[in-house]
Amino acid sequence: MLSFIIRRFLGAMAMLVVSSIVTFGIFFVLPKLAGQTTDQLAATYAGKAPTQQAIDDIKVRLGLDEPIAVQYARFVEGVFVGKEFDNGPSEIWCPPPCLGYSFTTNEPVLPKLLDRAPVTLSLALGASVLWVVTGVGIGVLSALRRGSVFDRAAMVTALAGVSLPIYFTGLVSLAVFAYGLGLWPTGVRYVPFTENPVDWAYNLILPWVTLSFLYAALYARLTRAGMLETLGEDYIRTARAKGLPERTVITRHALRASLTPILTVFGLDLGLLLGGAVLTESTFGFAGLGALSIQSIFTGDLPMVMGVVLLATLFVVLLNFLVDVLYAVVDPRVRLS
Repeated sequence: MLSFIIRRFLGAMAMLVVSSIVTFGIFFVLPKLAGQTTDQLAATYAGKAPTQQAIDDIKVRLGLDEPIAVQYARFVEGVFVGKEFDNGPSEIWCPPPCLGYSFTTNEPVLPKLLDRAPVTLSLALGASVLWVVTGVGIGVLSALRRGSVFDRAAMVTALAGVSLPIYFTGLVSLAVFAYGLGLWPTGVRYVPFTENPVDWAYNLILPWVTLSFLYAALYARLTRAGMLETLGEDYIRTARAKGLPERTVITRHALRASLTPILTVFGLDLGLLLGGAVLTESTFGFAGLGALSIQSIFTGDLPMVMGVVLLATLFVVLLNFLVDVLYAVVDPRVRLS
């Protein structure tokens, strides 16, 4: 088991390095391949209507005239040992891990990301618990009651949940529950957990339910399909023939074998959401990583956009590593692969 975890961890680290190279290339190599000059690339960091002197200064500060390999090496060096940025009147020290410096907001990228991360973490983690519990539970019950009224109603609801976009269900839920019923008369707002845990949870209930409705529908359909396939296997009939309780047959044999695809999808979904739930945050007005990425795109703040992308990549890679480990727990045969 330990050797399996070590192999998967080394693979995750290698994937993280490859992802950083690809991300760096997207922001600094592809524009040049598309015909963008170094002056045009530097102008994106200089705000509106920059002077040629300002563009030249930014090229020197960021080293945009240097070879791409040198630029990437300096970026990696900043991640491990920090980096100093020339901000014009003064020099700014960006401590490690340094993901860059935003000349639009005049601040390092990572502190800004960490300031917005609690909003996205609260939204994604709370919703993930709801959609896993409700989605898997409804999927199991639908498989056990195949063809019943419950099964048909659950699958119709799941189809609606998958089909309806989050900005539609979010706005409808705000109109009905927040303003119509007056449960949130002043609207939903994010309250830090350290400030008031009760208000934190109360203001996140509606976003959690709205977001989990979309994902729970998908998980219910996946769980139902997996359970129906597993319940027809020979070892399930053998377990029942041996006289095992039905609960044991369902939970320890049928459901356990059906969890592998659920774990795969869960790792990807949660990793992407931790990188920024763009639509949900925009619908409810939360200032998380998703809202930060949209704001940075519109203002041309490329270092901040790149920081959000790298942070999202980190979440996806780490969660996929955890999923690989959970594979070995759910199915011991995976450890031998």
